[in-house]
Amino acid sequence: MLVLGVSGSGKTTIGKALAERLAVTFVEGDDFHSAAGLARMTAGRALDDADRAPWLHALADRVRHSAEAGAGLVVACSALKRAYRDELRAAADGRLWCLYLALDRDTARDRVARRIGHFMPARLVDSQFATLEPPGPDEPGMTLDATAATAAGLARVAAAVASYGRSAGG
Repeated sequence: MLVLGVSGSGKTTIGKALAERLAVTFVEGDDFHSAAGLARMTAGRALDDADRAPWLHALADRVRHSAEAGAGLVVACSALKRAYRDELRAAADGRLWCLYLALDRDTARDRVARRIGHFMPARLVDSQFATLEPPGPDEPGMTLDATAATAAGLARVAAAVASYGRSAGG
């Protein structure tokens, strides 16, 4: 399962809660960024596809390892473009369910600005929205309002994931 969205949407918080609820491993996508990528973002420079490539490949390797072991996994990462999700989906043998945490620009900027000790500055939020390609109707998953993520919402997500697992043969 992939929990995706722009910075400040709550990917880590929701991802950890879902992993606990589903009794699977949680993986923080930010942990896969290179030192150079982190330094670039910390300096307020947005990553481009070339900058993201090593991060995406490392994350895809982690997803592949889990898929090959038949182990459940919740990954929290921006996965802003369809191409990024396609690479992660391929690593998961085509079985990647996406939870898109939808959030408006002003709320994202406000949340990111209030973070302490995080590498992502609020001034990069606009670049995330410029890059964002929300999941299409052909991508298995659902959208959740990131401002209203509640226990009931998480229960709906867990049920949808379980239903997807049954329909996908897993």
